[in-house]
Amino acid sequence: MKAVIVGVGLGMLALSAVAHSAAAAQDGMGLAGIHAWVKVAGRTCLADHFHDGQGSGPTKTQAEAAAVRAWTDFTAWEYGRRWARWQLSASKLESCSGSRGNISCKVSSRPCTH
Repeated sequence: MKAVIVGVGLGMLALSAVAHSAAAAQDGMGLAGIHAWVKVAGRTCLADHFHDGQGSGPTKTQAEAAAVRAWTDFTAWEYGRRWARWQLSASKLESCSGSRGNISCKVSSRPCTH
């Protein structure tokens, strides 16, 4: 009997999480609700959760753009387009390596929204 009650309780918890995720997705929030948020210069940002992106290209500019595009695409998939604006994100880190013709870049930041 105890196992049945635990199973039902876990099932209800799972349904609650699904309902919360569905409501958040409709609001353009995706899974952002599972993280703590903080206010940063008028924006709402994830408190301590970073997203990363990697890209490569023949020039540093193209490699950086590819890395930011990867960051944007993954962030939009997980949290929705509201959170997927690199220019609004906080705590940005960028690094590139390689030589002309073969540059690789990595970017990382905390997603933010208005």
